[in-house]
Amino acid sequence: MSRAIALIDGNSFYCSCERVFDGKLAGVPVIVLSNNDGCAIARTPEAKALGIKMGDPYFKIRDLCRAQGVRVFSSNYTLYGDMSARINAIYRSAAPRVEVYSIDESFLDLSDVLERDRQSLARDIRATVRAWTGIPTCVGIGPTKTLAKLANHIAKSVAELGGVCDLTDRQVYDFWLPRIHVGELWGVGRASLAKLEAMGVDSVADLRDLDPRPVRKALTVVGERMIHELRGLSCLSLEQVPAQRKGCAVTRSFSSRIEDRESLEQAVAAHATRLGEKLRREGLGTDHVTVFFHTSEHDRDSPQRSVSTVVTLPEASNDSMVLIKAALHGVARTWRPQGDPPWRYSKAGVITVDLVPLAASQRALIGQLDREHGAAVMAAMDACNARFGRGAVVPARAGLERARAGWSTKFEMRTPRYTTRIDELPVALA
Repeated sequence: MSRAIALIDGNSFYCSCERVFDGKLAGVPVIVLSNNDGCAIARTPEAKALGIKMGDPYFKIRDLCRAQGVRVFSSNYTLYGDMSARINAIYRSAAPRVEVYSIDESFLDLSDVLERDRQSLARDIRATVRAWTGIPTCVGIGPTKTLAKLANHIAKSVAELGGVCDLTDRQVYDFWLPRIHVGELWGVGRASLAKLEAMGVDSVADLRDLDPRPVRKALTVVGERMIHELRGLSCLSLEQVPAQRKGCAVTRSFSSRIEDRESLEQAVAAHATRLGEKLRREGLGTDHVTVFFHTSEHDRDSPQRSVSTVVTLPEASNDSMVLIKAALHGVARTWRPQGDPPWRYSKAGVITVDLVPLAASQRALIGQLDREHGAAVMAAMDACNARFGRGAVVPARAGLERARAGWSTKFEMRTPRYTTRIDELPVALA
């Protein structure tokens, strides 16, 4: 049997998750905003038809939303993540090998499915996901990941296909590749598109038929790989096990501007706490952290300042207490007394790279950390947060009343976390 990869994604996934729990949103334009209710990051077709673009700042489209009856929601990542997990459980029951590519996209290996049965299986998966979760999906099938991605784009764009496009079918492949603009291809950005157009490439078929050598010179090995994938030669394997994380960052824009050191330290400590949680989840550690904070370029009437510093640890760690101490040292090193007018900081973060498996990392000869005691405390804190919800137990330096803190992320229009919080379950009145 020939190789076949399916890419399945949720249509307007964040908005679809909101619609699952509110039937009144059907047929209504809906958008979901980024952190701090900043800009549109998900839109239903009805919202797109009104001219709302991806990344539009909410303050610029607020009046349009009110005038056109657009329903606007803050991001509800807890809900979206849980819905994604439920959908992928369905995928794993239908295919032996699944790669979760993003929160709303997954690659499935359908190579063991007979060619005549692939579209039928794809339609069954769509129907099951819709019936069990309420999320609409589209399925693209191809002999390679790139062609599966392209097939998914076609399935979403052409309503007559019923949400499924199979480019392993040679007739379908020959029909669509000359009709799709190369700019729709996975991996072709603005800079790449300009270079391809200069080479006379207009359609996906034009790119497929090029000599790979000049494309490699113009677009590096990525461009050459793209051509091979379009010709049906797989260059991108299915990754069932996620690659080990090389770096980690926790950064947030503040819900309001920060001018005092105490609030900034609290925010940085909270970010370091979250960094530790992420590293512990994967058994990784770091021996250095980069701390940064800066003002906003949009505050044109205020002085501008952007600083960052690297703080080195004696040995690798994922203990939040150790990371907080390092992060606060970074703030102390770079903080400057406020002048008149003051610096109004808009964002801060903690970043680390070159992560290592903690169990195999080298111990320090001088200044060795008490890993055993720290691990016991962190395990207890993680267990409490897993049982009672994130933030149930936090280091005091990370803030005990974040909702009142000026740096905390703003989610003023967030819906309940229906599937993970019993106290936020919908209630049916008699």
